[in-house]
Amino acid sequence: MEHALARFKEQILTAGATGQALCIRGGGSKDWYGQAPVAAVPGNVLGTVRSTVLGTMLDTRPYAGIIDYEPTELVITARCGTPLAEIEAALAAQNQMLAFEPPHFGPGATIGGVVAAGLSGPARASVGAIRDFVLGAVLMDGKGEVLHFGGQVMKNVAGYDVSRLLTGSLGTLGLLLEVSVKVLPKAVAQATVRQPMAQADAIVHLNKLGGQPLPIAASVWQDGVLTVRLAGAKAAVVAAQARVGGGRLDEAEADGFWLAVREQTTPFFAADAGAPLWRLSVPSTAAPIGLAGSQLIEWGGAQRWLRSSEPAGVIRAAATAAGGHATLFRGGDKSVGVFQPLAPAVQAIHRQLKHAFDPQAIFNPGRMYPVL
Repeated sequence: MEHALARFKEQILTAGATGQALCIRGGGSKDWYGQAPVAAVPGNVLGTVRSTVLGTMLDTRPYAGIIDYEPTELVITARCGTPLAEIEAALAAQNQMLAFEPPHFGPGATIGGVVAAGLSGPARASVGAIRDFVLGAVLMDGKGEVLHFGGQVMKNVAGYDVSRLLTGSLGTLGLLLEVSVKVLPKAVAQATVRQPMAQADAIVHLNKLGGQPLPIAASVWQDGVLTVRLAGAKAAVVAAQARVGGGRLDEAEADGFWLAVREQTTPFFAADAGAPLWRLSVPSTAAPIGLAGSQLIEWGGAQRWLRSSEPAGVIRAAATAAGGHATLFRGGDKSVGVFQPLAPAVQAIHRQLKHAFDPQAIFNPGRMYPVL
């Protein structure tokens, strides 16, 4: 593995000296996510919009393998290029799991890509986001130096939690070498129930349920149908079914449904569905958002997926009015900005962080915002 680290450092130092961008990539399962990377040019100043040209590839897959996993400690540490499937298999053998249910979006998904993308699956509303599970990280910065943050237990985290800052940064701050992630035991029992319900009624119903001590693990509303997953102790799951309402799906159908939602393989998410796919993050209590197109609602009402050809400005204004923000997740014209535009003060903080970790602006430049 030392050879791989030496190769990474060589690529980083060469890129910094020549002004060439580095495109950090694992299995490539999320290449489509975010802005299109751009190439750095010699003499470039951080914040200048660069030409849209892909830089040199930095492949993380040679640096792979589980470093440490002690089931009784509920923590796994792995190198960035480790396949996500390998990690999930190791956890499953001990009846444990990545509770935030990260989507793979392809067979080549790596743990480094999971953390860099910062995406969580159906259980996010009940257990927390991936950022809540990252305990520690090892990073190689723009100078080729190896930096350690956090640790393998929650109490190791002191001061500014850089490990969580790296989560969702899309590789723009540096090369994530290793990550320590908290894991959880699988639920003893699960049940998925389904019932017809209008969108407004479903939002109210989910928020009422959310205020009760019920083992709700995930929810999806689409096309007038509400589906809820319960997970926990067997007695709690059985008791909750009557309070949630609806008919129970058989286990195979339920497993297939939640996998399809996590991996976005349902017809609603199909790449050829036509209109761009937007992700609206709003308060769970927000009323139905009246925009043209079709919607799928997750996370107890807090995540609204929208298929719409409405202008980006209209969609973002509606999300802002509801108390949230909108991300252009798939398709559409990325020139409007994939992520919600930053306020000037927040943008200044982003640029300072970028400069601190990546002074030559070589790591995935432009992948989050054109000025970074």
